[in-house]
Amino acid sequence: MTKEALGPDGLPGHDYFLDAVNHIDEAVVNNTIAASAAKGIIFSLVETLGAMVGDPDLPNHLKSGYMGALDLAVELEAKLAKLK
Repeated sequence: MTKEALGPDGLPGHDYFLDAVNHIDEAVVNNTIAASAAKGIIFSLVETLGAMVGDPDLPNHLKSGYMGALDLAVELEAKLAKLK
């Protein structure tokens, strides 16, 4: 899949966020990242995506993609919260 750095609206595509969440999830499963680092990164992604989704000027076609990435990040955040 070919990815553009930024879309014509200046925003990254939701696939970048999905890739980031999946990468962190895989790193946790493979024990190649500290749980605390993963928690911090996912927290930042959730906050960033939440702010983007809450932007009233964000076009609906982008909002739906970001919502999917946000849902996935929130699921991973809950999974990480169970780790000690």
